[in-house]
Amino acid sequence: MRSEWMKFCPYCATPLVTRHLHGQERPTCPACGFVHYAGPKVAVGVLVAQDGKLLLNRRAIDPGKGRWSFPSGYVDLGETPTTAAVREVKEETGYDVRISGLVGVYSSPGRPVVLVVYSGEVIGGTPTDCDEVEETGLFPTGALPPLAFEHDEQIVSDWLAWRDDGVSRGGLT
Repeated sequence: MRSEWMKFCPYCATPLVTRHLHGQERPTCPACGFVHYAGPKVAVGVLVAQDGKLLLNRRAIDPGKGRWSFPSGYVDLGETPTTAAVREVKEETGYDVRISGLVGVYSSPGRPVVLVVYSGEVIGGTPTDCDEVEETGLFPTGALPPLAFEHDEQIVSDWLAWRDDGVSRGGLT
């Protein structure tokens, strides 16, 4: 499977060709031997409780536009997952959070994202608007609105178990 965005070698600019290597088709440079190993994107999410309720955002963008999810986004090059998690909460809600633990790591076969989910607690900040979020709300965990992504219900369940006994359930798939 050739990566559509990688057409030329990043080292010598030779057009890449597809070769069968290490069990699958991979973009390869015929001049210098560079092999492009496509990897998943790493994303982070943070579940934050306030006043016994879960902080959720109604998404203003696809995927999941109009549905609810916890603050989340991609890890930027040079960031640690925890730094990205704190940044995403700030960008999407205006709140400053402290990461209090790892809830789990989630992925699905054939999906291009690995999601690292943390629990966090508000330590400051002021609610703000974000172009990716229609609104932010607090919901009792037993009465959540329609969630945006396939893993969200499992993640909330894992988070509740994590909060109850402090053990990561992991969601490792």
